[in-house]
Amino acid sequence: MTDEKRMEELKDKLLSSYLAFENGKDINSDVHDIRSKALQNFEKLGFPTKKLEAWKYTSLNSILKEDYSIFPKAETAVELADVKKYFIHDIDTYKVVFIDGKYSSFLSNTTHDNMDICLLSSALTKPKYKAIIENFFNKTAKQDNLTSLNTAFANEGAYIFIPQNVEVEKPIQIINFTTGAENATMIQPRNLIVAERNSHVQIIERHQSLTDNAILTNAVTEIFVDTHASVDYYKIQNDNTNASLVDNTFIEQQKESTCSVHTFSFGGNITRNNLNFFQKGEHINSILKGVTIIEGRQHVDHHTLVHHIEPNCESHQDYKGIFGDRSTGVFNGKVIVEKEAQKTNAYQQNNNVLISDKATINAKPQLEIFADDVKCSHGCTIGQLDQQALFYMQQRGIPKKEANALLMYAFANTVLESVKIPEVKQRITNLIAEKLGVNIGFEL
Repeated sequence: MTDEKRMEELKDKLLSSYLAFENGKDINSDVHDIRSKALQNFEKLGFPTKKLEAWKYTSLNSILKEDYSIFPKAETAVELADVKKYFIHDIDTYKVVFIDGKYSSFLSNTTHDNMDICLLSSALTKPKYKAIIENFFNKTAKQDNLTSLNTAFANEGAYIFIPQNVEVEKPIQIINFTTGAENATMIQPRNLIVAERNSHVQIIERHQSLTDNAILTNAVTEIFVDTHASVDYYKIQNDNTNASLVDNTFIEQQKESTCSVHTFSFGGNITRNNLNFFQKGEHINSILKGVTIIEGRQHVDHHTLVHHIEPNCESHQDYKGIFGDRSTGVFNGKVIVEKEAQKTNAYQQNNNVLISDKATINAKPQLEIFADDVKCSHGCTIGQLDQQALFYMQQRGIPKKEANALLMYAFANTVLESVKIPEVKQRITNLIAEKLGVNIGFEL
């Protein structure tokens, strides 16, 4: 059977599952209409292929041929001892944890005390959340194929609402575990995060497979950052090679707000990160940073967009990649500066190191500038480690393997420097050392 035929079969399975999914869901008519329109859009568009410019370097054919279970039937118990290592457990945090797409109250720590850190399923069904859902749900998400598919089946995920002038005293962890209760599982978490005026929140997100069975996660997160608000977001991607992730994140910022997203991609089969910023006010700062270290036949694709709409705003992108074996990296970053967005300061940088002759990187930085009074720059480098520096370090008694690791760590450190949670910074440092196969030999 051809890949195209298998993709059509999965598409038909999803379309036929929709009525069963909606049956019995106690939601308002507006959400029902949103879902129905999204399903129609997915039916028209289908799955993305390499014929689309945005997917030119990433094919999903190999993972869409699986016979995915859309709604896992079996419930698998997960003990804290088995998954504790995947949490940032060095500090006290709120936790919203899901197992095979279902909420785990045992592993979670939520709150309604002066803020809402809870479940999207509750927000979609309870009248007290109706105004927030009407104002923010599916308002900034694009109507592309996989986002529309997620919207059609949107039911469960994290719902985070931070009222104005509230600074959340501890970070929030959003973790999705998949257990492999079925031979192949597809989950579609949907997160909605609203930070009102002058609020501040830090969030850590992770998707983790606990099985050798095939897993496909199609996630969508919408983030709204109001005036003077600050959102600090960390994505830790270090999954098994049987697990693939399409992560769609859409961020809308109002004037004088700051939002930073750090993406650390260290594992998985195919990982596609679609990160979209929309600046809707003056004096906004958007920060996008990432480190990718992969090997084998792993594939990581960072697809970013920053849309500068108003004047006097900034955006800063810095992505580092280290690619070994036959791995493939993609960086497709676009900055759009509208005619009204004068005094924009936009920076975009993508640096890559190939430590194997068979590794591949496809880089496509893009600027679309319609204003004439701006400071915009972009750059891309692809190379290998500095042999002179390696020789210098070896002459001073540092073994070659450790010298390589130190150079690669220094290469990625410009991204780590801006991590604001010390425990997250330490965890990422340890993951980098693990990926490089060395003991870095120092603490932060």
